[in-house]
Amino acid sequence: MSMRLLLIRHGQTPSNVEGLLDTRIPGPGLTELGFEQAAAVPAALAGETVDAIYVSVQVRTHLTSAPLVDATGLVPAERAGIREIQSGDYEMLGDEKSVHGYMSTIFAWTQDPDTRMPGGESGTEVMDRYNAVIAEAYEAGYGTVAMFSHGAVIRAWVGHNALNVGPDFVRDNSLGNTGIVVLEGSPETGWTAISWMGAAVGGPSVDDVAHAGPTGESA
Repeated sequence: MSMRLLLIRHGQTPSNVEGLLDTRIPGPGLTELGFEQAAAVPAALAGETVDAIYVSVQVRTHLTSAPLVDATGLVPAERAGIREIQSGDYEMLGDEKSVHGYMSTIFAWTQDPDTRMPGGESGTEVMDRYNAVIAEAYEAGYGTVAMFSHGAVIRAWVGHNALNVGPDFVRDNSLGNTGIVVLEGSPETGWTAISWMGAAVGGPSVDDVAHAGPTGESA
């Protein structure tokens, strides 16, 4: 059986505006723009038949999922496994050195997943917790699952698990607020990325996806 997986980053938060590495629980809510972004999610997924909705333990994913929850009548499942990668010693910092340290540690996991974020998690720990939630959804027999999660962890997971997307792609392409990554596959056969923020992965429009910079995306 193949499952369609929709990984959706939360809407804009005040910490996003300030460029802070904010990975606290429950963390900040959404800005006015963030709520507008969340309200647009159901229309963006109009072509999908969503069977289940998952959210992280951070409040911004709950708020972002609310319009889709209202539109579908589904009860969201909260799972700690899809929370943001903990910033550890970089928590609530936003200077370029700290943001670079955070993101470079994450990208180093493609070579050594046991590398640990200073004061935080290792890549192995992050992948294990995220994979456990995806495996749960797959084993439940859902056809299409919407998971409201976070920018850095979505990029890290896709870079590790999508068969057609390597670490260079996720390093060079950011994921904006309420950006959606669509994948198909299973824990047994692996995952294929279909689209990244609306651009077909491997298609002619993929180069139009915004490139990442030191923006504190994890917040």
